[in-house]
Amino acid sequence: MPGQHMPEQRMIELAAGSARLGLLPGLGGAVAYWTSGGLDILHAVADPNLLAQRGRAVAAYPLVPFSNRVADGCFQFDGVPYRMRPNFAGEPHVIHGNGWEHAWRLELLSDDSATLGLSWNPHLDPRHPNPQWPFAYRAQLRFDLRQDGLSIGMLIENTDQHPQPAGLGFHPYFPRRGALHLGFSAGTVWTNDDRHLPALRVPATGEWSFEQMRPIGAQAIDHCYAEWSGAAFLRWPQDNLALTIAADDPFRHLVLYTPPGRPFIAVEPVTHMNDALNHPGVADGGLRILAPGRKLEGHIRLALTGC
Repeated sequence: MPGQHMPEQRMIELAAGSARLGLLPGLGGAVAYWTSGGLDILHAVADPNLLAQRGRAVAAYPLVPFSNRVADGCFQFDGVPYRMRPNFAGEPHVIHGNGWEHAWRLELLSDDSATLGLSWNPHLDPRHPNPQWPFAYRAQLRFDLRQDGLSIGMLIENTDQHPQPAGLGFHPYFPRRGALHLGFSAGTVWTNDDRHLPALRVPATGEWSFEQMRPIGAQAIDHCYAEWSGAAFLRWPQDNLALTIAADDPFRHLVLYTPPGRPFIAVEPVTHMNDALNHPGVADGGLRILAPGRKLEGHIRLALTGC
């Protein structure tokens, strides 16, 4: 069934040993679950603010062609102003691109691997004066499941006639089961203003630092770390389980979301800072400019071990 468009609710399950991965291609290329030996590695979350998910709980989803917020859904590129229509309830900002808002094609499928594809063309959306994204692109997601891990490949190709800014990210939710510990190395972190947009870039020290692995406490973090090493470590001591996230270039930013009182956290490898479309002067902001026909791609690997 290569190239088949999937109904929103149709589930695909990959299997490798005792590991299982549920995919929802028709619901934005989302991951429904990832279990190993019957233990949940990801935590499914229903976020009613993500309008296109329509309240369906998902455990992870792709961020294409950008991550996090774009202030008021507006930006300028090559001297041209653009406005996108809102996709996140309760905020004026546009969030997480538009790949998660569309059904993806199933391009390849085996017992332990699946490749999904998406083609977006704003010119095929003439009913709305403000498109979800003003440039045409092709995206691809590949999931490779193993007994002890999961590999995710991501790609975006500019299929427009003009250059376009582009980025990638992956948004997994992890269970806050027991005394979840987290560790990673990053040089700096962006603080937020009262509109949840980047304000100041400060050293990732003190309460911002996870250089030494520590428990996720009551600190409310919803920020983007820059100069990320490309590795992060999670540990669930009560389950004798540890997980390593290893991301290659261009994933050199990490968004961390630790909502107090909620049973999950999000640790999101991304290619660029929040609202990067409106910060072209940040030299290492991470947003890429793709000429027609050019691609941006990267891989994220999640490895499980005992601890």
